[in-house]
Amino acid sequence: MNINQLETLVTISKTMSFRKAGELLNLTQPAVSAQIKSLEEEFRTVLVDRNQPVTLTDSGKVFLEHAERILQTVEDLKQRLDDLNHTPQGNIHLGTTTSIAMQILPRVLSYFQNQYPLIKTTIHSMTSSQIMTSVENGTLDIGIGYLFEKHPGLETSILYYDTFELVVSPMHSLGKLSHTTVDALKDIPFIMLSPETAGRRFVDQVFNKYKIEPPIVMELSSSEEVKRMVELNLGAAIISKMSIAGELRLGTLKMIQVNELELTHPIGAITKAGKYMNSAMHQFLRDLKGMPESNFLGSE
Repeated sequence: MNINQLETLVTISKTMSFRKAGELLNLTQPAVSAQIKSLEEEFRTVLVDRNQPVTLTDSGKVFLEHAERILQTVEDLKQRLDDLNHTPQGNIHLGTTTSIAMQILPRVLSYFQNQYPLIKTTIHSMTSSQIMTSVENGTLDIGIGYLFEKHPGLETSILYYDTFELVVSPMHSLGKLSHTTVDALKDIPFIMLSPETAGRRFVDQVFNKYKIEPPIVMELSSSEEVKRMVELNLGAAIISKMSIAGELRLGTLKMIQVNELELTHPIGAITKAGKYMNSAMHQFLRDLKGMPESNFLGSE
């Protein structure tokens, strides 16, 4: 058995054709047939049903699962060896929240991709709790999110701090105020983030602590959606200060200080403890952790 034979079987499983598999692998159809026949003889079983369209037998399906794992192991080995001798390269699956993706990542990734063009980054937008889970199960390589929870299987590094602030439209009844108390919010209609988000969990904790139950007129999944509804004066909201810098500058939102909300919340990089990191991930984390806080909080 050799790697080429495994690649041939995997390609046949996808194309359902000896001819198409040969075209993709730059092999003649007889060469494809010979490789599969050699595997079948070595393992004393029929792997491929040669009727049209070509399909895998039950034995072939079991064989395919192991073949794909072996090929992935070979790719990992190649990556590790490349990491020893070449400039940082590879793929990074990065997970972060919508507000971080829109406010922070453009600056970070612009710098990073200019410095390391061989590194490709795929961004996945999700809540902070989903980021934790996805990093832990290996779906994501690196996460950037609120560090509200501790997981024994994860390593975290604080990058900067954020706060959650009360915002309203300048036309809102609170729009002329610069400061208020949480108790004054008990009858104010609110536009809330959805319950699974870090921001909503914080707001619920504050309101529960002070026994405040304001009317909720809308629940939305992202800060961007919440901001648009607040700009239309459909309600007040409590969202990330980091996410409202542009609107405050333009005057489409008004931030009102509430002492009971004045807590800082760490935002950081999240990785799986003990996970092998290729050169791309090592370099990304080094640069990310080395950036001053002003790089994250600076205006666009």
